[in-house]
Amino acid sequence: MPDTKAALALAPTARKYGRYALPLAVAILVIFHAVGFWGMLFSGRPEYFQRLTPMNLLLTNALLFAFHRRWNAAFILFAVVVFATGFFAEVLGVHTGLLFGSYAYGEALGAKVWEVPLLIGLNWLMLVYTTGHISNYTSLPWPVKAVFGAVLMVVLDYFMEPVATVLDFWSWQGGHIPLSNFLGWFGVALVLHVYFQRAPVYKQNPLAPYVYLVQLLFFVSIFCLL
Repeated sequence: MPDTKAALALAPTARKYGRYALPLAVAILVIFHAVGFWGMLFSGRPEYFQRLTPMNLLLTNALLFAFHRRWNAAFILFAVVVFATGFFAEVLGVHTGLLFGSYAYGEALGAKVWEVPLLIGLNWLMLVYTTGHISNYTSLPWPVKAVFGAVLMVVLDYFMEPVATVLDFWSWQGGHIPLSNFLGWFGVALVLHVYFQRAPVYKQNPLAPYVYLVQLLFFVSIFCLL
């Protein structure tokens, strides 16, 4: 029996972009991340590919939100609130050690404000949006969906943290990733996922699960080779 919910999600996008839009977008995502994987591990010039990380993140978000429909006031508000909450949570973390622990950002993620890369806010938005979509493919009650979405973000962060320190995304005081980081991530993510579940925004972006899965595969692959 076909997945009715997935079909309904795909239909508007197919009409807007054509039947090959989703496979093409997934292929581009895979190529972006495959090139980054090869470049950072096997090219002999990892620093060059590290400098391309902001472009990769921007292109990934451009693809993701090209598939979003209904850019209404509710969605714009959601995007601004999630971006700002994620960004200022990181500012608080960097300057006080609260929420996540004692850490500092490197130079690989681009321009900083208050010692936090601006792209970090965009990364929070991307992760809440994509994991929120994945949780919405379940038939769970909305509070459980919010918890599930937050757990998905922590799973990604678990594999991302050791990789990020090697690639100069950020570094931890003492070189150890504290448990408080994962607890803080879960707490902030849960608040934002509750907002995602209750906000009147369109939640049928067929590319969203692929963005999360490609990123997870990217970090798990490097994690296994460290």
